[in-house]
Amino acid sequence: MATMSGVVLPGNSTVEYVTVDVPAPGPGQVLVQMKASSICGSDIRAIYREHLGTGAEAYQGVIAGHEPCGQVVAVGPATKRLAVGDRVVIYHIAGCGVCLECRHGYMIGCSSPHRAAHGWQRDGGHAEYLLAEEATCILLPEPLTYVDGALVSCGFGTAYEGLLRLRLSGQDRLLITGLGPVGLAAAMLGRAMGAGPIIGTDLSPERLHTALDDGLVDHAVVAGDEAQATIARLTDGRGCEASIDCSGSGAARVLALASTRTWGRCAFVGEGGQVSFAVSDLLIHKQITLYGSWVTSLRHMEDLLEHLVRWNLHPETVVTHRFALDQADEAYRVADQGLGGKVCIVFE
Repeated sequence: MATMSGVVLPGNSTVEYVTVDVPAPGPGQVLVQMKASSICGSDIRAIYREHLGTGAEAYQGVIAGHEPCGQVVAVGPATKRLAVGDRVVIYHIAGCGVCLECRHGYMIGCSSPHRAAHGWQRDGGHAEYLLAEEATCILLPEPLTYVDGALVSCGFGTAYEGLLRLRLSGQDRLLITGLGPVGLAAAMLGRAMGAGPIIGTDLSPERLHTALDDGLVDHAVVAGDEAQATIARLTDGRGCEASIDCSGSGAARVLALASTRTWGRCAFVGEGGQVSFAVSDLLIHKQITLYGSWVTSLRHMEDLLEHLVRWNLHPETVVTHRFALDQADEAYRVADQGLGGKVCIVFE
């Protein structure tokens, strides 16, 4: 049987290289040769540093990587749509397929014990091949690249879903707290959806400069004691009609709410952490609608891929570091530093 190289994450901020058998697709499955597999902040937070997760985030020692994109090289019995040679983005959760969330395309919300996420409970994209369910694969349209597809499979999909919840339009000024990869995605997509001006905040000078220099935001504000006053000045004291926190930081979430205009909308998409705020002052009295948004749906991910082509946008613009599979240890170290944009493992 043929073997392949892969990467697992034992915790303690380490990467382990393994050799495993190349899987064979069963009924309704396809074997995908990996072309790009990016690193998500959730991988760093809950697996790479230490195994924090339970339930949906429980890591089972599988091949890492839940942002995969590649090309179909074999199909199993009873496949109905895909063929060898197809380029595919892979929705990174395989749900039970029959619960309400799965039937709505939100496999992320599947609560069945059959739910298994790539890179968490089933083998992910940090290997030469990945076994996927045909039902969770989306055709990658030209002219999008494999790196574009990998970024859509989680980060850009997450940003897009949050902006859809906000009903973002050209009537809105948009505030983004946290300019990591998801925040940069929100800025790029927010611009395409007509919002503006766009204000971004972060603690990292490097990320602020990247967002501003690349034209993703109109104003880059250092997160801190003066941030709320600066945003107020930039918005004539009104705040932004829409805001989205992509950081997971309690302070950033409070800043997002405090800087949202009366009757505005705010979405939290950054994972982890806690938040405490004056509910009456920041939420009730300002008549703000607050959304929690977790990844996206299969349908919305497919819509996003179509929109990216029409908007002539390439998510890979936010990739600042690319590594080969045998450099995964360095890739994770760079991602863990949280200073740049997206980190991606690419396969030649």
